[in-house]
Amino acid sequence: MEALYHQTNGLVQETQECFRKLEHMKGSSNTMAIEKEIQGRIDSITSNCEKLDIMVNKEPAMRRQNAKLRIDQLKYDNRHLQAALRMYQHEVNRRQEEEREREELLTRRFTTNAASERATAIQIDHSLQHHDSLLNANRGVDDLLMSGSSILENMRDQRNTLKGARRRMMDIANTLGLSNSTMRFIERRAVQDKYILMAGMAVTSLIVILMIIYLT
Repeated sequence: MEALYHQTNGLVQETQECFRKLEHMKGSSNTMAIEKEIQGRIDSITSNCEKLDIMVNKEPAMRRQNAKLRIDQLKYDNRHLQAALRMYQHEVNRRQEEEREREELLTRRFTTNAASERATAIQIDHSLQHHDSLLNANRGVDDLLMSGSSILENMRDQRNTLKGARRRMMDIANTLGLSNSTMRFIERRAVQDKYILMAGMAVTSLIVILMIIYLT
């Protein structure tokens, strides 16, 4: 199990390095190969985590809780990698769509006389400016939605991680026979973390809604 865990952790680090390469190669024709490499590594991490979930149940009881926490961290990192890849692909598709629409506007032909051609040129220029303004507004809204969605997803992941960690801490506490005061302290801390997380999600949602209203 240890060998598979370290192999999977290495894959996480290698995938993060691939994202850094992808960022430096924006606009290059080789980005597709790196995207495929990232997706392949994410699939391998997911498969390894499933194997680790099975193997952890065979670990000795005293090591099992700590092993589960480490596996949960791998899953958490993997979800972040998946979200980052989706956001990158969304950005690439949006830029390609914008370029296509702009090309259609620039290559549009008009069969008019010389006088109307000047007016048409002005109209085209205004249309392009209006089109660019709309694209910028849409880009801002899309970025905001993607960022807000990613933040909320990360908060949900953190909440699930905290819940899982709390359960395991309680199991460990019961196993070690900790005092009632220590148990109550752990429970109070878990409740405080829950309220802080919920408040953060509420504030983030409110900011996203206000920014969408402002931009539209």
